[in-house]
Amino acid sequence: MAQPIPSPAVANPPWDFDVLVVGGGAAGLYAALSIPERWRVGLITKDNLSLSASDWAQGGIAAALGSDDSTSLHVADTLRAGAGLCELDAVEHLVTHAATCIHRLVDLGVAFDRSGPDLAMTLEAAHSRKRVLHAADTTGRAIVSILAETVLQRPNIIVYESAFALDLWLEDGHCRGISLVQGHTLRWISAQATVLATGGGGQVYAQTTNPAASTGDGVAMVWRAGGQLRDLEFFQFHPTSLSQAGAPPFLISEAVRGEGAHLVDKEGRRFAYDYHPDGELAPRDVVSRAIFHHLQKTGDRQVWLDMRPIPADHLNYRFPNIIRVCRTWGCDPLTQPVPVAPAAHYWMGGIPTNCHSQTQIPGLYAVGENSSTGVHGANRLASNSLLECLVYGAELANLPLQEGLVKSDLPTPLPPQSPEAESHPDPRLAVLEQQRQQLTQLMWDYAAISRHQTGLETAIATLADWRKEAEQSALNQTLQNLTPEQPQELPDQISLPVLRAWGELRNLYDIAWLVLNSARFRTESRGGHYRSDYPNTDPAWQAHTLVQGNQWQRSAPVSAQISSE
Repeated sequence: MAQPIPSPAVANPPWDFDVLVVGGGAAGLYAALSIPERWRVGLITKDNLSLSASDWAQGGIAAALGSDDSTSLHVADTLRAGAGLCELDAVEHLVTHAATCIHRLVDLGVAFDRSGPDLAMTLEAAHSRKRVLHAADTTGRAIVSILAETVLQRPNIIVYESAFALDLWLEDGHCRGISLVQGHTLRWISAQATVLATGGGGQVYAQTTNPAASTGDGVAMVWRAGGQLRDLEFFQFHPTSLSQAGAPPFLISEAVRGEGAHLVDKEGRRFAYDYHPDGELAPRDVVSRAIFHHLQKTGDRQVWLDMRPIPADHLNYRFPNIIRVCRTWGCDPLTQPVPVAPAAHYWMGGIPTNCHSQTQIPGLYAVGENSSTGVHGANRLASNSLLECLVYGAELANLPLQEGLVKSDLPTPLPPQSPEAESHPDPRLAVLEQQRQQLTQLMWDYAAISRHQTGLETAIATLADWRKEAEQSALNQTLQNLTPEQPQELPDQISLPVLRAWGELRNLYDIAWLVLNSARFRTESRGGHYRSDYPNTDPAWQAHTLVQGNQWQRSAPVSAQISSE
C-alpha cells in the first residue's frame, strides 16, 4: 500500500483556514458558497475553476418539479436504478432538497431552458417522468461557470489554482488539512474542516468520458490515511461515447435518447430491445452491457446512435454542442447515424458520508463524486449526480466551527507556473505517461463492463508488480521523504509537471488496486458491477463492500423500502 507523506508534528497552532475545500467542480464550488461568509475558506483546484467533470456534464440535473411528478416517484426511480444498495434516508434527503437548490441556481443566474415561463424538463433513461432540467446540452458548464464567477467575487474565499493536493494531514485521528504543492513550493495547509470534492476516477480506464484530472485523488488520499471506503467495484459505463476514428471519447448525452434517438447496429436494427424491454431507455448499465454483448456477437467495434428521428430544428436547439463536436470529427447527426461505444463515466463508490457530508474521520467531509452518500447504490440514476453535488454541498452551511481560531496572516496563493518553465519537457514525464497508459489498458481489459475471476486475478498480480516497482523508484523515494515542518521548495530535480504526473499515477495505482480487489470480492452481478462467472444478482450480497487498508468486508444487509409521500 502506498504511503502518505508524513504529517508534521505541530502542537495546536492557529488554523490557516476555517474550511479547506479540495476540488473546483460543482460540488466544491457550491460547498464553498454554502459556507457562511464569516468563515475563511481556501479552495484548491488542480487546474482552473472550469476544468472539472461537472463542467463536462451535458444532460442536466434531476428534480421533481413537474405537476405530474412527486418526490416519492423520484425516490422510487432512484432506488430502482440503485439495484438494492441505495440508502433510503440519503435518497429522500436528496430529492426533498432538490427544489431549494434549483431555485438558488436560478437566483444566481443559471439560465436553464424554459418552456414558456416554466423550466423545461426532459426525460432520461430510468426516470418515470420528465424531470431533467437542462441548459441546451452544456448544463454542467452553465452551472459551473456561474458558481465559479460567484466564488471569485467572495472576499472570504481564497482560490489556489494549479495546485496539487498530495495527502491528508492527520493528527490523533483528526484531519487537520492537507499537504499541497503550488508553484515549486510544498506546504501543509490547516483548517478546522477539510472538504474533499476531487471528483471521480474515470481516468483509471483507457476509455472514459472523464477529463484528464479525474484520477481518484480524494479516494486515494483517504485510503492512504487509513480511512474507510465503500462500494468501489461499482463503476458506471456510459453507453454512448463517440467512437469515431481519431476522436477522443466524447459523451453523447442520455438526453439524446430521451428525446427520441435510436440505438442501432450496422444493419440499422434497434438491437437494444433484444436485451431489455425498455430498449435504449433501459438503465445505463443494461444498455452498456447490451452494446458490449452485441459487439461480441457481431464482431463489430461500435454501434450507431441515430438522431434523425428527432426533428432537425429541435435537435439543433437541444444539442448544439454535441452536433458541433460530431461534425468536427466528420459525422453529421442530422444526416447520418453517429458511431458510439461505451466508456467509463461515473464512480458510484467512494468515501462514506452521512446526510451532513461528514466522513468517519473527524474534521473531514466529502461531497460530489468522491463521496459515497448512499444515493446512487449500485447504479446511479441519470442526472442525479449534479443534484447530489448541490444538495450535499449545501450541508456545509452548518459546520461546527469555532470563532477566532484562524491566523491573521493569510497563506497567499502563488502564481501558476509560467509556460516557459515547461518549454523543455522532463523525460520522466514520458515514462510516467507510458506507465499510466499501461495501467488504464489493463483496467479496461480486465475490470471494465464485464469481469471474470481469472482476469481479475491476472490484473491484480500484474498491478502488484507495477506498484512495487513504482514505490522503489528514485522519484518516489525522493518525494516520499519530504517532511516539511515549514513551507519548502521542491528539490531542484523535481518540477511541478513531474510531481503532478507522479502524484496522479500514484493515485491511479491505488484506486486500480481498490477497484480490482473490490470486484474480486463481490461474487455476484449487480448494477454497474457485472461478473460473467457470477451473472446473477445474489440476495445475500444486498450489502455494501467496505474497504479499510487491505481488508475487505461485507456490511450489514441494506434495507431500502420506498416510503409513501
